Amino acid sequence: MKQSMKHVMLIVSAGALLAACGEKPQVSGSRKADVAAFQGSSTAAYTVQGWKVGDATSWEAQMKSRAQAQDERTRTSP
Repeated sequence: MKQSMKHVMLIVSAGALLAACGEKPQVSGSRKADVAAFQGSSTAAYTVQGWKVGDATSWEAQMKSRAQAQDERTRTSP
């Protein structure tokens, strides 16, 4: 009797652990349309000097400049 009770408790606890591992779907309340990254914000506080809002060419130049600034080989001297 004691042995079967241990098996039942083991099965119940294993089931509870597996049930806790489930993930609920994450759905946002509303969906908004995306805009191109270079459209950006018209707020001056979030723009960098040299980038014009809505200009894809200046956006690409700004992103290239940022990438170069993060490259360790260009930041350090030999």
